[in-house]
Amino acid sequence: MGRFTCLDTPLDGLKLIERQRASDSRGWFSRFFCREELALFGKDGSIAQINQTLTHSPGTVRGMHFQRSPHAEVKLVSCIRGEVFDVAVDLRPGSPTFGKWHGVVLSADNGYALLIPAGFAHGFQTLQPDCELLYLHDVPYAPGAEGGVNALDPALAIAWPLAVSQISDRDRALPSLDSN
Repeated sequence: MGRFTCLDTPLDGLKLIERQRASDSRGWFSRFFCREELALFGKDGSIAQINQTLTHSPGTVRGMHFQRSPHAEVKLVSCIRGEVFDVAVDLRPGSPTFGKWHGVVLSADNGYALLIPAGFAHGFQTLQPDCELLYLHDVPYAPGAEGGVNALDPALAIAWPLAVSQISDRDRALPSLDSN
């Protein structure tokens, strides 16, 4: 039996990963990543970079970020403390779901992760104080390939669960979907 359940979402290639937990009176154990079981991760299944974020205030939005080809990346995003509404937007040219978004709650309690394929933008909103996320990337960050879409763009119409309390000036200045 695998240690992960890989669930489809309405956006082709975007997967919700459910980690299986082995529990006893001490707590639980869960495999965080397995190249063999998560064969969808990246070009060769290897991790090139791991990033961590801490966001203090509920309602804060970070994103929507991506890297352009040839540095487009696959991300595995997990919440290790707190709870967030995690969102991916399909930006793949010619995709039948181009410009559509899908969001899921990731939390330390539910142990879910979002496997985000290349060609998607990613962002999240914190639902609790002091949320920490881990990002596993299949390629290293390339500053010249960085891109983004404004998380508040009416064309995206992302249904953030809370009123947006904070967003960085940099993220607020990201272009609309029509400008990408």
